[in-house]
Amino acid sequence: MDKPRLILTDIDGVWTDGGMYYDQTGNEWKRFSTYDGGGVAKAHAQGVPVGIITSEDTVIVANRAKKLQVDYVMQGIHDKLACAQGLCARLGIPLSETAYIGDDLGDLALLQAAGISAIPGGAYIEGTFTPDYVTRKHGGEGAFREFVDWIFAQAEEA
Repeated sequence: MDKPRLILTDIDGVWTDGGMYYDQTGNEWKRFSTYDGGGVAKAHAQGVPVGIITSEDTVIVANRAKKLQVDYVMQGIHDKLACAQGLCARLGIPLSETAYIGDDLGDLALLQAAGISAIPGGAYIEGTFTPDYVTRKHGGEGAFREFVDWIFAQAEEA
C-alpha cells in the first residue's frame, strides 16, 4: 500500500472518548490524548497533510488543531463525504489517495469512499462494514496516532 497524500480524521470518538463534559457554568470540556499530536507530527514528517472534519463546531477543536498545526480544519460539517470531495478537488488529490478514520454513522460514507479507512476499537459502527484497519486503542487513547503509525508501516512494507 502506498502512503496516502492526505490523512483526514473525525474528532469526537477518535481523538476524544466521545464524551461531552460540561461544568456547572456551561463550559464544555474535551480530553485529548497527547499521542494523537504525535500522529500529526509523524504525518507532517512524511510530507502528508492532515485534515479534521467534524460535525461539532467548537473553539476547543480549533485550539487543539492550531496547537498541532493541523493543515485543514472543517467544523460544523454534516456531509463529511462532500466536504472531503471538495477539499480533494481543491488540492488535486483523488479521494482514493486519502486515508480517513471515523467512529460513527456520520462517517460511514467517507470511510467507504476513502482509499484507506479505519475505526477506533469499540467504535459505534464496528461490525457495520469492514474498514482496512481497526485500532487496538479506543477513541481518546491515541487511536489516531496508532492509525498513522499503521499507515506508514504498511507503506514501508509495500
